Amino acid sequence: MEGTAHNKEKDKILLAYSGGLDTSVAIHWLNEKYGCEVIAVTVDVGQSDDLKDAMRRAKSIGASRAWVVDAKKEFADNYVLPALKANSLYEGNYPLGTAIARPLMVAKLVDMAKRFGAKTIAHGCTGKGNDQVRFEVSIMALAPDMEILAPTRDWGMTREEEIAYAKEHGIPVPVTVEAPYSIDESVWSRAIECGVLEDPWAEPPEDVFEWTKGMDGSPDAPEYVELGFEQGKPTTMNGSPMELLDMIKKLNEIAGNHGVGRIDHIENRLVGIKSREVYEAPAAMVLIKAHQDLESLVMTKDLLHYKKIVEQHYADLIYNGLWFSPLKEALEAFVEKTQEGVTGTVRLKLFKGSAVVVGRESPYSLYNTALSTYAKGDEFDHSAAKGFIYVWGLPLKVGSIVKAGANGNGAGSEVAVTEESASAGK
Repeated sequence: MEGTAHNKEKDKILLAYSGGLDTSVAIHWLNEKYGCEVIAVTVDVGQSDDLKDAMRRAKSIGASRAWVVDAKKEFADNYVLPALKANSLYEGNYPLGTAIARPLMVAKLVDMAKRFGAKTIAHGCTGKGNDQVRFEVSIMALAPDMEILAPTRDWGMTREEEIAYAKEHGIPVPVTVEAPYSIDESVWSRAIECGVLEDPWAEPPEDVFEWTKGMDGSPDAPEYVELGFEQGKPTTMNGSPMELLDMIKKLNEIAGNHGVGRIDHIENRLVGIKSREVYEAPAAMVLIKAHQDLESLVMTKDLLHYKKIVEQHYADLIYNGLWFSPLKEALEAFVEKTQEGVTGTVRLKLFKGSAVVVGRESPYSLYNTALSTYAKGDEFDHSAAKGFIYVWGLPLKVGSIVKAGANGNGAGSEVAVTEESASAGK
């Protein structure tokens, strides 16, 4: 803690508490180093941990108060949904579960800090991860006068040294040297890091997965699911109305049972490091795939292609911690406009790790069977194709003739072009 504002006895530090190794050690470390009152706050975005137990653990370690803020519905409706409408996949693979959760967490932490009169917010992010940027940039955007502490970044301990520190001080933590995985969960994804996963050649062991079954354990028969959308928002599942949060939970269960949603890729972190990342995101991958397919049915070609460019920028902004930036807000307005006709139903087949779209329909469908069919009833004007191809390819033809002329091989080419153009116009 730098500066003079925290030299007073018993200043309050609000700690973003996950219940994991880093933030559990941080409670004791902050108490020991600064002699401050540490208030632990956990924002519930769908973690499977026993958060009541985590709160008891925080107080036993030394937190003066421990709070859980239930933000699951707000997370689904106000954070996941905009990202889904933008088909947000960082580098085409990662559905940004952790990255989307951080700005919501910061919004809640800032509110709680003001409520308790804390002038400092601490987080448990490391010095080479993305989350430190997401937390701190979001705090700067929402509470520019708030001081920020990053004990995990400052204390300089390795993960093994943290575990030893916890044992030395009687701090209960859910990891050991033998099982050193770092887990981050929201309803949108589960991220697994550390241990053997740091070797990009090593296949992830089955024991790292909790949401998804492997090939051997998944059903030997496929399962079909129908998802209904209204203006880009998922509203029904197999014909029944369903809140987005409930749909995500149900799809995590159903798709995960079929092994859908495992992601293993090399990721380019914001801080310049390549990292091997393993995720489980059954609902996210199914919903994004369905939403993308429905957009292909109802959007014009130019809008669909341009939106894909916007989607990449949008995903990058989220990944890079700029949820509260003016550019992200502007891109979101564009995405929202594109969703006006994204209404319809998509049918997917879930089987042995795959989610394949096998049917789609929409009242706004631009698919016209009479134009696309090769069978009886074909209404496409085939005679128009020749003229279209001539006009479409004319710049290339002219360019080729001019290039040949410049090389000394195009004598009389100008006359030839003029005569052919006149003939084509008759």
